[in-house]
Amino acid sequence: MSELRSGPVRVLVPASSANVGPGFDSIGLALSVYDELIAMITEDEGVLVEVAGEGADDVPRDERHLVVQAMKKTFDAMGVQPAGFVLRCRNAIPHGRGLGSSAAAIIGGMVLARAMVTASSDADSVMSDAQLLALATTMESHPDNLAASLHGGFTVAWLDDSGVPGCVRLNPHTDLRAIVAVPSETLATSAARQALPDSVTYADAVHNLSRSALLVHAITRQPDLLWEAMSDRLHQVARADVYPESVALVESLRGQSVPAAISGAGPSVLVITHRPEDVDRVREATNGSGNWVVHDLPISDVGAQERPIDLV
Repeated sequence: MSELRSGPVRVLVPASSANVGPGFDSIGLALSVYDELIAMITEDEGVLVEVAGEGADDVPRDERHLVVQAMKKTFDAMGVQPAGFVLRCRNAIPHGRGLGSSAAAIIGGMVLARAMVTASSDADSVMSDAQLLALATTMESHPDNLAASLHGGFTVAWLDDSGVPGCVRLNPHTDLRAIVAVPSETLATSAARQALPDSVTYADAVHNLSRSALLVHAITRQPDLLWEAMSDRLHQVARADVYPESVALVESLRGQSVPAAISGAGPSVLVITHRPEDVDRVREATNGSGNWVVHDLPISDVGAQERPIDLV
């Protein structure tokens, strides 16, 4: 039988960028920007939510909060349900900008709830990462951001014919860095998906199939192929009217041989590169526009993990 821990539990969960050019709904990359979640079981019924940082003025402070929903779903799956708990969120991942904030909330909440449950005997089962990812896809149907936030690094994820997710984690080349240009505007993923066509041509499908396969090799072994590997014909062109400034920035950077793509559903722009000078190219391309904030980020080696409470 499983039991609930009485003390506070702390989890850090990374941001992520999905698609990475051609890998629509399948490829994810964890980024070294982390939301911090701390929760503790209480004897009082209900939940108390405190939020600071990104999105603090916009998210609910009750059971509608996405982290709370993920926690409750995980408690149910593990056969326990506390009377109540306190949740504190310190958010660093921008909301609505294609950096996996919702996936981080879901994975972070589920990893947090799992860490709050202890097995009372060796015979008791603990929720595995595979089970946790499957549960997460009941809240967000595409597993690309979810897998990256859960496992860190570079991930390839899929759904089998019955809708069960699978993923593999690969180690990015050690020379790689991620540069993210984040605009002030936000965009709901649902709005970006509405712009997608119902069908694509064979030529465009083949283009993305070949580049997606090449992307795995480029990210793990040969970064000089990233410009070609990040080429996409499936989703970015279709969404051009949704975020024209982002598409213009991608085209400008790619015109300078910088491996750029829309990050996730947008509107942030992602560059993956082994060349330090590409940071300057991104800053120059956005110079003079107050619309963009440029971040030079390491790829996160770790996914969502419990961390000691005394670390800040």
